Amino acid sequence: MMEERVGRMGMRRYLVKDCMTPDPVTICPETTLPEADHLMKKCKVHRLPVVEQGRLVGIVTLSDIREASPSCATALSFYEWNYLLARLTVGEIMTRDPIWVSPDTSVQAAGRLMLEHGISGLPVCDESGRLVGIITDRDIFRVLLTEFETRPMLV
Repeated sequence: MMEERVGRMGMRRYLVKDCMTPDPVTICPETTLPEADHLMKKCKVHRLPVVEQGRLVGIVTLSDIREASPSCATALSFYEWNYLLARLTVGEIMTRDPIWVSPDTSVQAAGRLMLEHGISGLPVCDESGRLVGIITDRDIFRVLLTEFETRPMLV
């Protein structure tokens, strides 16, 4: 349940736990790139936290997978390309020890971290380092829209 917190300018102060996606889809480092790509498409997500025994060890994005794939200009045959790609694992291309936030981090601070680091999502971990959610730029946009829609318009 969202607690009522009001900051400057009368806007509610939201915490990451108020708008994150809890229990996000995850993968392990041994997952192959084609498997990760398929899962992202199936679940309609652009990033997957990589976990081992519940602990966050990395993150992989759709862009990471695309960058790891050979270009159309490669000299490899289609079959060679697929063979190599099928053997490449997420653990080989993921961002290790990604920046993360706690559920009690303010949405403002999470947004600032995303802007400063040029990323569009942050894993959310509890005090023991276990992954509990993910917050994305879309979640933050939803908070802003909700806030603006509930405030009277000034003319």
